[in-house]
Amino acid sequence: MEPWYVTGLTNGEGTFSVSFNLRQKLKTKIEVRPSFSLSLNQRDLRIIEELKNFFGVGFIRYSRFDNCYRYEVRNLTDLLKVVVPHFRNYPLTGSKVKDYGKFLEIIEMMKRNLHLSADYLPRIIELAYQMNPSGKRKLSQQALLRHLVR
Repeated sequence: MEPWYVTGLTNGEGTFSVSFNLRQKLKTKIEVRPSFSLSLNQRDLRIIEELKNFFGVGFIRYSRFDNCYRYEVRNLTDLLKVVVPHFRNYPLTGSKVKDYGKFLEIIEMMKRNLHLSADYLPRIIELAYQMNPSGKRKLSQQALLRHLVR
C-alpha cells in the first residue's frame, strides 16, 4: 500500500479521537483513550486488511450497525512510534489537520503521563471535545469535568 494513499484515505475516511471512561480505581477517576481509526464498507475489507498490514499494529473489528469494518490503533506506544511518524512524513491536508494537531498534543501529554494529573486533565478534555464536533459522546464536557477528582 502506498504511503500517500494511506494519508489520502485517512483524509476522507479516518478519524483521530480521544474518548473518556469513568474509572473508580484511577486517582482522577477518568481514563483517557486515544484512537486512530478508519472505517470502510464491508465490501472494502481487503483495503482495511492492507491498512493493518501497512501499519503492522492495531486491530480490525466489524460493526453490524453500519456494515463497516474499522481498523483501529489505540495503544499509545503504537500511536507514537508508528502512526505519528507516518503522518509526519506524509502529512494530512484539509480539515483533518486541526483534529490531528489536537490529537498529537494529547498523546504527547500522555507520553509524559500528564493525563494522570488532575492539573492537566482539564486541558486534555478541552482539546478532545474540540475534535470531531459531529461525533457522539456519552458525557458532555461539563459532566466529565464534574467527575474529575482533584
